[in-house]
Amino acid sequence: MNSDTATPHPALVLISDPALRDEVRRIAAAADRSLDERAAPVGRHPWTAAPVVVLDLESARCCVAAGHPRRAGIVLVIDGEPGLLDWQIATEIGAERLLSLPAEAASLIAAFAASDRPDRGGGAVLAIAGAVGGAGASTLAAAVALTAATRSRDRTLLVDAAPYGGGLDLLLGLERAPGLRWHDLAIEDGRVAAPALHDALPCTGGVAVLSSGRGVAAQELAPAAVRSVLDAGRAAGDLVVCDLSAERGPHTDQILENADLTVLVVPARMHAVIAAESVIARLSDRNPNVRLLIRGPAPSGLRGNDVAAVLGLPFIAAVPPQPGLVERLERTGLTVRRRGPLRRAAEAVLEALTAPAAEPEVIREEDRLPLRRTEFRDLSGLVGMRR
Repeated sequence: MNSDTATPHPALVLISDPALRDEVRRIAAAADRSLDERAAPVGRHPWTAAPVVVLDLESARCCVAAGHPRRAGIVLVIDGEPGLLDWQIATEIGAERLLSLPAEAASLIAAFAASDRPDRGGGAVLAIAGAVGGAGASTLAAAVALTAATRSRDRTLLVDAAPYGGGLDLLLGLERAPGLRWHDLAIEDGRVAAPALHDALPCTGGVAVLSSGRGVAAQELAPAAVRSVLDAGRAAGDLVVCDLSAERGPHTDQILENADLTVLVVPARMHAVIAAESVIARLSDRNPNVRLLIRGPAPSGLRGNDVAAVLGLPFIAAVPPQPGLVERLERTGLTVRRRGPLRRAAEAVLEALTAPAAEPEVIREEDRLPLRRTEFRDLSGLVGMRR
């Protein structure tokens, strides 16, 4: 799922000591490496997404106290020879290197260079949330997973993160298919093997589905178990598509903080757009890469581009109704045709995932949701934003 880029991502620098910070800046300039300098502790997403993290002792203590998870690519820098306390803190934070600057400047340059090597086996995590219940997040998540499975040889894992939503296996017509559901999954020591997980789950169209089951009382998903599934899928090179629907909780926070992209599905209705404002605040607090997908029909004539402008987020696509979709879901489960609004929406989401810096695709005129200007002005006033 990864693609090489000409410009390396910035190294995350959490250094409180001014002299050490200046030294790291000098070394980074010599290595032609950009830096993302912040105060510790930081959010989980920048912590996990950065290719390399450089800390001093004080910032390392803050990150340990904040419960930041261990990760690859942590470098602890100090001024002078390391002592016992330095090594203890390096062990607590999980540092791969403990460097004394400026004496070991070459080793820090090497750490920058090592972080640029692409991880050929790395996968991706995609989170799909709904602004309100019934927004269509589950349908979109399943459609994206099925479309991705037809486009590449990468394995695709579809994760149901809404334990009270009825189950993605039912949506896909897999309710009678053998295989594990969330309540059957026992994860020991916080680890799960992706190949074994794929073999144990119900599968359709090249997509392994980890769903909530029926016949048992719905239970909250354990954040540690969710994190283990995400880590296993990413490490194995899978595309992991997570259906959050309108669910909110610690387990969805894990998904948001680890997702490469979060898509918020907003029905083109006045109350849904108003609700999306507060949902966006929560999502953006946990993931900086959030985009909108606007779903019709639009009873009041709202246009997708204008809704996106009011909400202030990048816009992926506007999806008009797909004839016969509801009947097909009731009778046989979801299938994604070669053409149609649902297929185009799924492909637009996958394009946004693989090229997140690109401009959103221009939607064809027949896919646009019409707007009456007077109604949009009313909407703009309701959400308290200016056009």
